[in-house]
Amino acid sequence: MKTFILGLILICNTIAFSQDTTVYQVSPRFEVCDTTDLKQLDVCFNQEVYKNFYTNFQQPETVKPDYEGEVAVVFEVSKSGEFKTIYIDAQFNQLKEEVKRVFAEFPVVKPATYNGNPTFKQYSITLYFPLNENNSPVNSSNTALVYDDNKNSTVNKIEQLTALQLKAKQEFDSVQKSVTDYTDKAYSSQVNIPFSHENYFRFDQDINRIGTNSHTASKPFMYEDVDDYYSFSDENKALKKESSTWSGRKLWNEHLVQLQSKDYWFTLDPIFDLQLGKDTDADFNYTYNNTRGVYIQGGLGGKFSFSASVYESQGRFAQYFNQYAETLKAFGPDPAIIPGRGIAKRFKDDAYDYPVAEAYMSYSPAKFMNIQFGHGKQFIGDGYRSLLQSDVASSYPFLKLNTKFWKIKYTNTWTWLKDVRDEVEEDKAFKTKYIANHYLSWNVNKRLNLGFFESVIWENSNDRGFDINYLNPLIFFRAIEFETGQGAGNAILGASGKYKLSDNANVYGQFILDEFSLSDVTGGNKSWKNKYGFQLGAKYYNAFKVKNLMLQAEYNQVRPYTYSHNTIVLNYAHNNQPMAHLWGANFKELVLIGRYQKDRWFAEAKLIAGIRGFDINDGTDNFSYGGDIYRNYNDRPFDTGVTIGQGIKTTTVNASTQFGYLVNPASNLKAFVNLSYRNFDPEAETISVLNNSTVWINFGVRTDLFNWYFDM
Repeated sequence: MKTFILGLILICNTIAFSQDTTVYQVSPRFEVCDTTDLKQLDVCFNQEVYKNFYTNFQQPETVKPDYEGEVAVVFEVSKSGEFKTIYIDAQFNQLKEEVKRVFAEFPVVKPATYNGNPTFKQYSITLYFPLNENNSPVNSSNTALVYDDNKNSTVNKIEQLTALQLKAKQEFDSVQKSVTDYTDKAYSSQVNIPFSHENYFRFDQDINRIGTNSHTASKPFMYEDVDDYYSFSDENKALKKESSTWSGRKLWNEHLVQLQSKDYWFTLDPIFDLQLGKDTDADFNYTYNNTRGVYIQGGLGGKFSFSASVYESQGRFAQYFNQYAETLKAFGPDPAIIPGRGIAKRFKDDAYDYPVAEAYMSYSPAKFMNIQFGHGKQFIGDGYRSLLQSDVASSYPFLKLNTKFWKIKYTNTWTWLKDVRDEVEEDKAFKTKYIANHYLSWNVNKRLNLGFFESVIWENSNDRGFDINYLNPLIFFRAIEFETGQGAGNAILGASGKYKLSDNANVYGQFILDEFSLSDVTGGNKSWKNKYGFQLGAKYYNAFKVKNLMLQAEYNQVRPYTYSHNTIVLNYAHNNQPMAHLWGANFKELVLIGRYQKDRWFAEAKLIAGIRGFDINDGTDNFSYGGDIYRNYNDRPFDTGVTIGQGIKTTTVNASTQFGYLVNPASNLKAFVNLSYRNFDPEAETISVLNNSTVWINFGVRTDLFNWYFDM
C-alpha cells in the first residue's frame, strides 16, 4: 500500500509539473485582430497582411498591367512589431523595390509571444500577378488559405518559416553577396605562371638577388613561389590605363570574366595568337597563324587551384619550319607535328590545323608541399635552353611533386609520353613510354645554388606498364635500372649550378651525362661512349646602368649519340621531338640575347649560331652520326674519333629582333612585330639537308602563354 501511495504522489507531481511548463505561442496581431479567437488568429493575420499589401501596392510603370508572374517574399515581424523584408525574388527590380516599400509602410502590430514574452517570427508569401481581388484571401471564407494550381483561382498563402527553411531560401543570395571586388588572388595562389621567356624576364632579377632563398631552375613557377620577391599586383597597378567604360577596362587592364569571394576565385580570358607574315624563301605568298581559344584559372579555398587552356589553330609558317614539322609526322594520314604544339592535319592545300589542350590541378596539402596533375610541359634550368628537361616538345600528361624546406627544393616529375613512329604502332595506337625525373635544388649559401638531376625512361612492353618502382620519390633510379635489367630502361644523370656575382649578374651551367667511359677519356680516343653535354651561361641585369635591360650569353654543347638508345623507344624524346635541347645532339651552340622593357613596351634581340652534324642518308652511307636521337646508336660508323659536327657538318645562324606592346597585363595579351633571319649552310646537300637562307617578318597579337622556338 505504501508503494502504491508513493507512486500516486509521483504521478500527480509529474502531471502538475508538465502543466506548469506548457509552452504558449501566439502569432502577431493587427489591431483589428485583438478580439479574434486564438484559433483564428493566424487567419486574421494572413488576411490583414494581404489587405495592407493589396491596398498600398502600386504597379510600377515599367511593368505591364497584365504582367503574369510571381514575387516571393520572406519577411519578419520583429519583437517590436515592425515588418522587415528579408528576401525578395522577382523578375524585375522595380517590383522588388515596390514590394519593399509597401512592407516598410505596414503598421506596427503586437509582436508574437512565446510564453508571454515578445519574440520575432518569419514568414514567406508568394504573390501572383496580376493582382486582383479574386485571388485575395480577404474575400475567401476558407480559413485554410490553400494554393490552387489554376492560376485564375490562385490563392496567396502565408507560411511561417523554420530557421532551416529561411536559410535555404537565402542560400543563393548569400552566394551572390559573397562575391567581392576582384583583388588578384591568383597572384598568391598555386596556379603556375605561364612559362615564356619574355614573361619570366620581368621578375628574373628579383628572384636572383643575393640573399634570397629562391629556387629558380624548376619551371614553371607557381605565383606563390614568386610572390615573396615580386608583386604582380603592384606591377599591374603601375601599368594600369584609366578607362571609364567596361570594354576599355577589359581590353587594357582586366580579365574578361573575374569572380572572387572569401572561398574562391575564377578568371576567364580569350586566347589569341593571330600572326601574318612573309617568308622570302617560301613558294607561297604569306605566312599566318590563326589561334583562338579560352584560358581559365581558378582557386577553391587556399590550397587548391586549377587552370585550363584550349586552342584551336590553323597556320602556315616559314618554309623551313613547315618542312621540319613534316619530318616529325606521326604514322597515319596526318602530315606533320607542329614543333612544341602537337599533331596537325592538313588545312586547305599547304597549311595545318593543330588543336591543343592543356590543363592541370594544383594542390598544396601543406606549406612545404605542392602536388600537380595535368597535361602540359616542364623546364629545368636557368638558361634559354635546357639540357636536362625542356619545353620544346609537345605537351604530355604529368604528375609533379614539389617539396620545399630549409634550403632545399625537391621536384619529382612522372610523365606519360608517346613514340609515334610507324615502326612501333600497335593496333593503330601510339606507343606509350614513361619518364621519371628527380631534381634536387640546394642553396649552398646566399650566392651559390647546386642542382642534381636523374631521369629514367622505360616503355610499356611485356605488360610492364607504369613501373611502381619509379614512383618512390627518394630512390636512386640507376639502382632500380640494374634491378629490373639494364635493357629495361635508359637512365640519365645531370647537374646544374648558379652563382650570383651580384644583384645584377649571375653565371649558370648544366652538365648532362648519358653514358661515360673514364678509360676512353684518359686514352684520348674520343669514344662514342662518352655521351655528355654541358651548358655555360651568364646574365647581366640593368646592363650598363640601363634599367630593365638584360643581356644574356649562353654556350651549349652536346656530344653525338647523347639522349639516344639502342632501343629507340627508350630515347629521351616525345612525339618525335627531343625532351631536352631542340637540336637533339651532336652540336655546339652560342646564344646571345638582349631584352628590354619599359612600362608596357618591350623589345628583344637574339643571335644563335652553331655547328651541327647531320646523317648523310644518301643510299650508300646510312650510318647514324649521332645528331638524330631517333637513330639506334649501334648504327654508328666507328667507335672512336667521334667528334661534334661529324656527318654533314652544318653551320647555322638564327638572328631575330622583336618589338612589342603589352596590351593587357592581366591576360598577357601582346601586340608585336618580329623580323628574323636564318642561314642554314651544310657542307653538302642531301634530300633532307638543304642549304637555306631566309628572312621572315611577321606581326600580330598573341596571348603569351608558351614559347615558340623557330631557331632550329
